[in-house]
Amino acid sequence: MASGNAIRGSRVGAGPMGEAERGESAPRLRISFWCSNGHETQPSFASDAQIPETWDCPRCGFPAGKDEENPPDPPRTEPYKTHLAYVRERRSDEDGEAILAEALAKLRGEI
Repeated sequence: MASGNAIRGSRVGAGPMGEAERGESAPRLRISFWCSNGHETQPSFASDAQIPETWDCPRCGFPAGKDEENPPDPPRTEPYKTHLAYVRERRSDEDGEAILAEALAKLRGEI
């Protein structure tokens, strides 16, 4: 038995949207960008938009440029440093020995 709901399975506003409802689309340009891994990406820009010099590669995340022969260099990542590495940058071995001797003397009750 039919339920009497004639628009069952659809929602308000559903239906094909054409340019008549959305308006005309702006003229577009597709610009090629290449990363240092050789990936090419072609984002679409409005014809009157300012085109950026670099674009992030969607495949590897490296910066991509408009010149295929000379893509931008990948970013240089610094390795993780431990707390001890930062301390060694600030203090020499002699400074460390002096601080250790002072701390040991304090523990022994000599100071």
